[in-house]
Amino acid sequence: MYALGLIFQFGYNIIAAILRAVGDSAATLYFLLIASAANIVLDLLFVAGFKWGVLGAALATDITQAGSLAAAWFYMTHKYAVFSFRRKDFTWDFSLAKKTMATGLPIASQLIVVSLGLTLIQRAVNEFGQSMIASFTVGNRIEQYINLPCNAFQTTLATYTGQNIGAGKPERVKKGARQAVAISLTMTLVISVLLWLTADMIIRMFGIGGQSAVYCHAHLRALALINLVLSSYIPLFGVFQGTNHAVLPMITATCALSTRVAVTYLFRYSPFLGHTIIWWNGIFGFGVGFLITWSYYLSGRWARHVTEPQ
Repeated sequence: MYALGLIFQFGYNIIAAILRAVGDSAATLYFLLIASAANIVLDLLFVAGFKWGVLGAALATDITQAGSLAAAWFYMTHKYAVFSFRRKDFTWDFSLAKKTMATGLPIASQLIVVSLGLTLIQRAVNEFGQSMIASFTVGNRIEQYINLPCNAFQTTLATYTGQNIGAGKPERVKKGARQAVAISLTMTLVISVLLWLTADMIIRMFGIGGQSAVYCHAHLRALALINLVLSSYIPLFGVFQGTNHAVLPMITATCALSTRVAVTYLFRYSPFLGHTIIWWNGIFGFGVGFLITWSYYLSGRWARHVTEPQ
């Protein structure tokens, strides 16, 4: 059932990407909100009502994802005539497939690298025992929220850049990039300030105490500072992806994660940083990512020989 859910999710993600590409991001938000509400209702019905346990939760997820896919497909094909596909439209075009793979594979590789790097960091976390594991779990959850703005603007800039390149207006890309980075940084700063002020309340909300709470307090305060660096360069990945330079984000992610993993294992038992490297490794990794990304962006090489979509 998990595999079936992944198929539904994969199909929905493709349609959502298409809708964002045509500037209809609001539709994907509405589908997400409806799907989340439906999932909650079905979870309560199947798990609490019918007492189906894990099977009920899996069914609720699969039904919700299938419904999201069907609704998104219906919406896309009926609102946009260009996507009203007929059977003869489903033909293999090697040149288009090659372009899609050239853009998609580096992005997929980037996600794999990030997952692998975080897994290695988790291994180092486990060496410090249950208190650190509990703290790190909470820190990871909170970090996902901190990174929402920069990740959202990366996606936005990829679409924005592709649209303007296709429209023959590359001069607008730099202006959009500056604004996206500024907004991303401002939003992350606001979230970071709130995190700094409410760290103790967040820890109590997750119900952890003792040494775990001590670790978590330091971790959250560090995240409030470190992730400002991340938010200042991640949006630019969208510029590179929108100009067929998707390999650069993959290289940057690899270097950043490699740095984080290296300093974690190098300093985790040192008197200099010790266990605090579990959260301070980000300043080293994101610092490397910042230097690579901005150096490449300011060089202007991403704007040369841009291949416009056919």
